[in-house]
Amino acid sequence: MDRLIVEAPEPITLIGGGEIATGALAEALALAPKLVAADGGAAAALAAGYRPQAVIGDFDSLSEDVRAQLPPEALHPVAEQDSTDFDKALRSIAAPAVLAVGFLGARVDHQLAAFSTLVQGHKTPCVLIGETEVIFHLTHEVALPARAGEVISLFPMQEATGRSEGLEWPIEGLVMSPVGRIGTSNRALGPVRLLPDGPGLLAIVPRRLLAEVLRALRLDFRQDLRRDLRRG
Repeated sequence: MDRLIVEAPEPITLIGGGEIATGALAEALALAPKLVAADGGAAAALAAGYRPQAVIGDFDSLSEDVRAQLPPEALHPVAEQDSTDFDKALRSIAAPAVLAVGFLGARVDHQLAAFSTLVQGHKTPCVLIGETEVIFHLTHEVALPARAGEVISLFPMQEATGRSEGLEWPIEGLVMSPVGRIGTSNRALGPVRLLPDGPGLLAIVPRRLLAEVLRALRLDFRQDLRRDLRRG
């Protein structure tokens, strides 16, 4: 059973042990000041001058030196080996949203694992921050103030459909699939609205829209929470 380790009323920054995009950690912390590390991300946090409030993972990438710099109560080992540390951390966090840095970069296999984790149905929505783009699981209608000519990509992790407004090539009527039609390198004509019919689509949008993406995901989280409370 998943164990809730971190619970917060505001978004959380999650740092991993991969490459951190230029300025991404400071940008994330400005929007989500509470810092949590996934395993080896604790070393990256300390190197950048930050101390994570919690470290979650199987600890196979956490050196004794790093452990010695952290209080024992901040260390939360999750022993199972059937998931990534990114997945372990997301399963253990309850917050309106997570901004994740250090999960993209040189290791393509790590990036693919991160994309897979995004669409696993975690209750807390998550945004991966890259060098020039942010990536999130499109599960609800999202409106973004894109500029004409900006690239707005949709990548299906499973068969998926949806609708769009403000894209040069609308997606309505298309069936997207990772082994068929995909929706990368689309372009905005101006502000866009993306309306998925179900789960499975990754939205890849300019990094300058991070705050707007976070606002949209927080709103979705609150709406889902209210719906769950009514059902309860």
